[in-house]
Amino acid sequence: MRTVMIGSRGSRLALIQAEYVISKLKEAAPDFNYEIKIIQTSGDKWQGVGLAGIGGTGVFTKEIENALLSGEIDAAVHSMKDLPTTITAGLTIAAIMEREDPRDVLVAKAPVTLGTLPQGAMLGTGSLRRIAQLRYLRPDLVFEPLRGNLDTRLRKLDEGNYSGLLLAFAGMKRMGWERYVTQVFSFDTCLPAAGQGALGVEIRSDDQEIAGLLLSLDHLPTHAAVLAERAFLGRVGGGCHVPIGALAEVNGNEIHLRGIIAALDGSKLLRGEEVGSLQQAKEVGIELGERLLSKGGGAILE
Repeated sequence: MRTVMIGSRGSRLALIQAEYVISKLKEAAPDFNYEIKIIQTSGDKWQGVGLAGIGGTGVFTKEIENALLSGEIDAAVHSMKDLPTTITAGLTIAAIMEREDPRDVLVAKAPVTLGTLPQGAMLGTGSLRRIAQLRYLRPDLVFEPLRGNLDTRLRKLDEGNYSGLLLAFAGMKRMGWERYVTQVFSFDTCLPAAGQGALGVEIRSDDQEIAGLLLSLDHLPTHAAVLAERAFLGRVGGGCHVPIGALAEVNGNEIHLRGIIAALDGSKLLRGEEVGSLQQAKEVGIELGERLLSKGGGAILE
């Protein structure tokens, strides 16, 4: 039996995600062995440094992609929100799996919400997108940089360093930690990052065998939604260090995309929506990006 090597980051959450992909591959193609190879990325190595300080985009994917290009691994499992909008030459996203809940959440020791947090409460987050949107609603709150895997972040909350944490609901659910969530934010409160909650499997573009294995794992509505979100993000020129949110939802053959561009200090927040056919997902994202840029988004980003 041929062994298919799957590359993954080494965090507990990343390994849970890789194991999930392997469980689906075993159902679809049981005549293969599947193994995980842990690859440390620069984003994991330099956890004391902000994402912008170590390059912003690609810090959680570059080393894994290098292993893929060299033939060290056959496929790589990524959180789609971590992947740069331009895919590395020679590689392709062969499958985007059905999305987990893309919303953001508040995690706290006390049963608080955004509305009941005390004046000047300190929240931990590594996301400028979350800071900008919540600061727009609660300018009194204090936001402190916080990186590291979920285990580390929850430990810091337990130690009393923060009143609460801002996290992705998908990660908390995959870890089985929904009980720590005190509020799930609506999309009107906090629009997620492009691709949030979706897992992508990346392969070498010329590897037809692995592409065939992954065909059944691809979820068309999620794939189209993420394509629209990433097209929007790419058009406005955003990355991990820019407060931009995007979410596409699919209803039949129609795709509905929402996007925001926010000022870092929360003083300005520009929203927009675009609707189109499923087959035109990328064009829908580009169109919304151009419209928001022309309505003042460009000035905000500058």
